[in-house]
Amino acid sequence: MEIFLKTTAALNDETRVMILRFLDENGALCVCDLQLSLDMIQSRLSRHLKILKEAGFLRVQRRGTWAYYGLRSPLDAFRMAALEEIRHLDIALPPLQKLSQTTKGCTL
Repeated sequence: MEIFLKTTAALNDETRVMILRFLDENGALCVCDLQLSLDMIQSRLSRHLKILKEAGFLRVQRRGTWAYYGLRSPLDAFRMAALEEIRHLDIALPPLQKLSQTTKGCTL
């Protein structure tokens, strides 16, 4: 029951739904790229990513000092159905901006 409640609570926020859609469309991204693309301060973004990870939607992969977040694979049927619904929402996503490819490290 606890994971169900965490999952539904994670989806009850417009920003987290947008993050899920953004990662679904762009694949795993460095936190600095998410921060730049979504125009969010690091602390706010980290909080949303933590909630989505604890709800079972995201995985994190560390590469040196960078953290890359992406959708877990495979997702269970409940989370997959939620993601499928999110794909049909009319969400204006910002363009992907990749700071991690233009510098030797994220400096935001």
